[in-house]
Amino acid sequence: MAEAATSAATSGKWLAAMDAVAEDDGYLEPLGKRHWAFFAEAGPVLLVTFERAEAVRARPGKMPEAWGLCRKNGWSLLTVLAEGETFWRAPEVWGYFDRLVDDAFFDDFDRVLFFGADAGGYAAAAYVVTAPGARALLVSPRATMAPEIAGWDWRHRAARRFDYTSRYGYAPDMTEGASRVWLVHDPLHLPDAAHAALFRRPWVTQLRARRAGEATVRVLGVTGVLDPLIEEAMAGTLTVPGFARRWRARRGYPVYLRTLLLAAQAMNRPGLERLVCRNVTGRMHAPRFAKRLAELDQG
Repeated sequence: MAEAATSAATSGKWLAAMDAVAEDDGYLEPLGKRHWAFFAEAGPVLLVTFERAEAVRARPGKMPEAWGLCRKNGWSLLTVLAEGETFWRAPEVWGYFDRLVDDAFFDDFDRVLFFGADAGGYAAAAYVVTAPGARALLVSPRATMAPEIAGWDWRHRAARRFDYTSRYGYAPDMTEGASRVWLVHDPLHLPDAAHAALFRRPWVTQLRARRAGEATVRVLGVTGVLDPLIEEAMAGTLTVPGFARRWRARRGYPVYLRTLLLAAQAMNRPGLERLVCRNVTGRMHAPRFAKRLAELDQG
């Protein structure tokens, strides 16, 4: 399996779809051995994203995840791809963003939004400094993986070896030049909540996705919330009440509902379990919840 993945990464065949698009109006540029920059120009609005190369290779169209959203809205797209969990900490990536600054690349766009999730959220926050006045939407971002600051986060142990003190290092500080920053996280998921606390700045708006858990960005995606959030962030219209209304969509997401039920069971609160089961079975066909409600009523 490892050899197959390495072969796929080095063969370059998976880059063909992006290369074809880049030929029209853009570019696909390698940044060292583990990163690539894909740019497709379509208009005066630019979305900048950070994504793992493995995710792109696994996707049927072999294109960045935001490609469809950008085509729908007529946006330009810049995606920086990383092979493996690099946290985009590489001199080649630093140098690429330095060149964008020197070329006044971001000045050509009326609006610029940096977007990323998890480690990609770290990168979006760290590199938004290169586009003063841009906006940023961060989902469960990591502030840093420097052991002296985030030694409590054991999810990315290999990433601790990277340098977070030099260029574009401490992500919360790098957001200072942004016009607006929205940070979505689950306040009940302690590692993400701890990182979010490090981002507390006057220009950062915290949006709380309670009980989304470790996979917050996936929950936002499958519930149909993520794309509208990106669109509202790009327009500058994203608000706390607006997010709360959209987040209600989770009430139809089975994984989220099972999480609620398990939480009630863990707290040994049968009354709360009944409330959850009755709410769910009253709105949708849910055999598991119906069975549990019957057990509670019998017991």
